Amino acid sequence: MTIRSVWRAIWEFLFTKTSKEILLFLFFLALSATFWLSLTLNETYEREFAVPISVVGVPKNAVLTSDEVDTVRVTIRDKGIILVAYQFGDALRRIELPFRNYTHNNGTGVIPASEIQKRIYQRLGSTSKINAIKPEKIEFYYNYGSKKQVPVRWSGRVIPEELYFVSRVTYDPDSVTIFASDEKLDSISMVYTEQLNYANFRDTLTVECNLAKLKGVKTVPDRVRVKFYTDVLTEERISGIPIVGINMPEGKALRTFPAKISVSFVAGVSVYRNLKPEDFTVIVDYDEIRRNPSEKCRVYLKNVPSGISKAKLETNMVDYLIESQDPE
Repeated sequence: MTIRSVWRAIWEFLFTKTSKEILLFLFFLALSATFWLSLTLNETYEREFAVPISVVGVPKNAVLTSDEVDTVRVTIRDKGIILVAYQFGDALRRIELPFRNYTHNNGTGVIPASEIQKRIYQRLGSTSKINAIKPEKIEFYYNYGSKKQVPVRWSGRVIPEELYFVSRVTYDPDSVTIFASDEKLDSISMVYTEQLNYANFRDTLTVECNLAKLKGVKTVPDRVRVKFYTDVLTEERISGIPIVGINMPEGKALRTFPAKISVSFVAGVSVYRNLKPEDFTVIVDYDEIRRNPSEKCRVYLKNVPSGISKAKLETNMVDYLIESQDPE
């Protein structure tokens, strides 16, 4: 089919009776829509706008410890066509307010809503009216370089698949610099991530996230990469752990029967592979024997390696003998 034949087919369709009726319908539809739109835009409405507020002119020796840009919600009343112009125009673009006009020389500054409203009115038409503005004021915080470095920790709910557990967590970076007042710096020992919620994973989980915001505190950087390493849980047992007496008086020695004991526990496979009996400490306290003499003494699991849970001795009581040692 040639281009000429295509144009001929279109031309013949446009001048058929059916096509004329369709075109006539579309014409009146567009006309009515235009009429309805003009009536609608000529009515008076209220609409809320988000207006960014920025503090500018911060001295070089000062650091803003709050967000550099805040937002106010402004409700404006006017004709629809004017509100549409505000929506898509630049009349309500960012408002910049000078730092020195609103500081109190105590690490804080306050911009009242009345000042923001005055600045917004300067950009509105004469028929526009502001009916509400929220919040009633904007506060910002600053200091003159007071800072310290603190570690990062994750916050939230991170649960791998059944039979898996989080064996290790790393952070990049593992610490950040915070700027705040001296009082706040003294009270902050670490910063946390935003709430993390992940479940049903088995491989290493990598998350890039923001740090939780603290009022009056600036964090540099404010994003970190967190890695959750997983391992398979296994229930195991280690035997041959020696029983050691503590608080033994000079010249006395403790012998237990058995001399060594087993411990059962739950751990990750990679942790279990590196464990040795010497990693555990099992004790008998001579002071307890002296206070409550009996045929058996109680044994305690004092120390276990990291990554171990639900550690349990095979028995809590053993036979014993207190011997006097030869001074030689």
